[in-house]
Amino acid sequence: MASSASTPASPTPEKKQVKSLQQKNTRLREQKVADDEQKVVDERYQRSQDRFRTVFENSPMGQKIIDPDLRIRQANQALATMLGLKSPKKVVGRKIVDFAHPDFVKDWEQLQEQLWNHKKPSFVLETCLVRPDKSSFWCRVTSVLFPDDGGELGYTTLEDITDRRRLELANQHLYDTQETILQLAAHDLKAPIANILMIMTMLRGHAGVRSIEPAPARQDVEELLGLVEQACEKADALLRDVLFLGQLEATRSKKHRTNLGAFLEKRMALFRLSAQEKGIHLRLELPKTPIHADIHADKFGRILDNLLSNALNFTPAGGKIRVGLRQLKGRVRLVVHDTGLGIPAALQPHVFDKFTSAARPGLYGDTTTGLGLFITKQIVEMHQGKIWLDSKENEGTTFFIDLE
Repeated sequence: MASSASTPASPTPEKKQVKSLQQKNTRLREQKVADDEQKVVDERYQRSQDRFRTVFENSPMGQKIIDPDLRIRQANQALATMLGLKSPKKVVGRKIVDFAHPDFVKDWEQLQEQLWNHKKPSFVLETCLVRPDKSSFWCRVTSVLFPDDGGELGYTTLEDITDRRRLELANQHLYDTQETILQLAAHDLKAPIANILMIMTMLRGHAGVRSIEPAPARQDVEELLGLVEQACEKADALLRDVLFLGQLEATRSKKHRTNLGAFLEKRMALFRLSAQEKGIHLRLELPKTPIHADIHADKFGRILDNLLSNALNFTPAGGKIRVGLRQLKGRVRLVVHDTGLGIPAALQPHVFDKFTSAARPGLYGDTTTGLGLFITKQIVEMHQGKIWLDSKENEGTTFFIDLE
């Protein structure tokens, strides 16, 4: 007789109840763990909020949170005080542009455009605000975007910089006054110096000087006249630089599209004879494809004049000077390299200073006014470019100029 397979016994009601209780207990424990974890997260978030609120409310700088339309959603007491109001409640709901000086409303329009339309993560500006009592103050504004409930808000700090701006304006007024006096003095001194030079020339050829005896005495007089001429020539060079600088700061003439290679070739012709007389090899390196840029021809020529004059003054006989031009991605680079004395490392940070302490006499007795490289930098920046150098003593100097 065949045996039949045994069937498993069905769980008893008691076992089902135990299992159900176990599952429920497990779910409760898991729920408790989740609740505990959520409680920890909530506590951390609350502490973070408390810290932010403490910093926000007690900061000495004005603080505010703004909507995309620049409406103030939250503000601290410092901002209210800065705006001449009693409490933050008087600020909330208003737009910061309501306090803008009429001449600076566009600052806030630009901030709104940059932050929310162009999604720039942060924006800084210095602007002027007006209080209800019509008094005004300058502030530095820093705004950043942050996410909030699926949207974005702006967090802004305002720092009162009125005292700093007043000092800057006072210094600028003093600087402008000094520059005006300097320009007037330079202009008025040119004629007397020119007259002295003319008199020196006349004295050199005067019969009374040529007839001085004995010969050593005549030679002494001629040497003294030569020293006076040198002093006048140096003063005249300084006056020319000062007047050129004044003209540079006062005018912004129109730029013209220029073939830079042809421009450099023509300008360098003025220096080839001087380089030949000093035994210096002067070379211009140009790319096969012409390079064009928008420049002020006369002023840009002064850049090359100053750099080549310096290179010739500090390069010994047998040395080399190379002027190179090349097209880079999005910009043009001009390079002036020499194998001269180089610039000591301690002087390099000051070569572009006005009346620089880095000024030194050249190898051939040439003197400097201390304005050449300062003027060069001003002209480069007028062309929205930048200039820098690389130099090692006894190896040479390279000046780099990049034009956008």
